[in-house]
Amino acid sequence: MERSFSRVTTCFTCQGRARSEWCSLEGPDLQHLNSARVTNVYQPGQVIFYQGNPCLGIYCVETGTVAIRRHDINGNSVIVRMASGGDTLGYRAFFAGEPYRASSDALEPSRICFIDKNAVRQLLDRNPALGHAFLRRMATDLDGAEEAKLHASSLSVRARLSHLLLVLKDRFGNVGDDGALEITLPLSRQDMAAMVGTRPETIARAVRALEIDGVASFDGRRVVVPDLDDLLDEIEAE
Repeated sequence: MERSFSRVTTCFTCQGRARSEWCSLEGPDLQHLNSARVTNVYQPGQVIFYQGNPCLGIYCVETGTVAIRRHDINGNSVIVRMASGGDTLGYRAFFAGEPYRASSDALEPSRICFIDKNAVRQLLDRNPALGHAFLRRMATDLDGAEEAKLHASSLSVRARLSHLLLVLKDRFGNVGDDGALEITLPLSRQDMAAMVGTRPETIARAVRALEIDGVASFDGRRVVVPDLDDLLDEIEAE
């Protein structure tokens, strides 16, 4: 694994990301975080931490996109969510005092900061606002999980697939000169099926239906959406 210590981007420059829990730190506490972190560069497929391993600290995504995967007893894995710049990983295992409940690997070249648990404890003791920020993050994650369950029970697979494409377009999409949206998927069909809560063969049928109706065309991991409004209509029609 390639290791790189950041000289340009520091916790001070990352602090402007309103979504990060670390934004509650300032002055000496922010300096302490900046000096305690270790920054690594991960290439696609490289594992950041493993499900079941002891929690040694908390990770923060500086740049890139990573997958959080759950593994079953047979070794099969599914992506339960993705994280990108400003997101914090492993904090639930840290606060629960348990091993990591999932694994994480890079989907694209990513810079990940690691803060060991002793440094995190010191910062929590010195700055209660940091603890409150993590409580807010837990509440937000819980709301997201409940919304995902609602989608799974109330929306068709076709609508859930359309919603996933809309989520991915901001990070992995580009609009061509003809106005068509092109998305380079960071996920396999199996991963997409797991994220929308269905089986790969059901996703395959939803893909064919979108192609037949001209909403989107799929070529490997390349998706072309001729008219974004048609994709939005897939969700609004439910």
